[in-house]
Amino acid sequence: MDKKEARIYPWGDSRRYNSYARYFRSLFGQRIQKVTIDAGFTCPNRDGTVAYGGCTYCNNKAFNPSYCTSLKSVTQQIEEGKEFHAGRYRRAAGYLAYFQAYSNTYKPLDDLKALYEEALSVDGVVGIVIGTRPDCVDDDKLDYLAELSKRCHLVVEYGIESVYDRTLARINRGHDFECARKAVVETAARGIHTGAHFILGLPGESRDDMLESVKVINTLPLETIKFHQLQVFRDTIMERDFMANPHNYSFFECDEYIDLFCDILARLKSDIVVERFAGEAPPRFHIGPSWGLIRNNSLIEMLEQRLLQRDLWQGCLLCR
Repeated sequence: MDKKEARIYPWGDSRRYNSYARYFRSLFGQRIQKVTIDAGFTCPNRDGTVAYGGCTYCNNKAFNPSYCTSLKSVTQQIEEGKEFHAGRYRRAAGYLAYFQAYSNTYKPLDDLKALYEEALSVDGVVGIVIGTRPDCVDDDKLDYLAELSKRCHLVVEYGIESVYDRTLARINRGHDFECARKAVVETAARGIHTGAHFILGLPGESRDDMLESVKVINTLPLETIKFHQLQVFRDTIMERDFMANPHNYSFFECDEYIDLFCDILARLKSDIVVERFAGEAPPRFHIGPSWGLIRNNSLIEMLEQRLLQRDLWQGCLLCR
């Protein structure tokens, strides 16, 4: 075996980044599958509370599985989701109900309790993952979630997207980065598993900006993190802007993105678990450049080979 491959890293295995697969094994000791749910939420920057139109890049249909619709109950979606995944993941020993579409804490607390408790009542569900915005939590909701987390696996995952206020304004997020920082800190302080999502390549951000942003991310008490490359989807505000102003956009070729992410990993704290580093959506949703039908497993193999070639690993530049 190559000596570079034989090295054991701070997270306890020979993989060159702190992978979600290892994290899940350490938590559950067996395969647990996420099942996506659309529970009929909206967002404060869609209904006029903060703004109208939503984030410029947002088209949730690009990520929702076919069974996932708010016209069905939470229970029905979970049961259909279990069937949906059965062919590909036959070994799943349990399920996490993933409240993904829009802002899944943006309802009165009693309504949230009913939805989350319904999900936990479905056979095989061992926990819930809640995707939401930083401006859609408060002390009462976080206190409830802290109590709930004592009897199931519970994750709150915040869409942050960028650490730069100028970018957040440009994509119509409706909040600043300080709002995101506050939400993450207060969630993690309650002992809740806390994650975040960022987009790489947003208009106006240079490669140096993206690398510099990792310093800010490292100050957040995050347990897990997702990164996606910028993708422009149909039926979004960003589609209209891209068609009118294509010169304001630049897109990564797949190979270029792999190199960028190697550089990001080398700067990222080793205790943050990397859940995803790229996104995929059906080609019919794409406007502009895309990576075609390259699947996530292939991207992981490319990343691991590039890390090996460059002799980089997560956090290595923080200790040199």
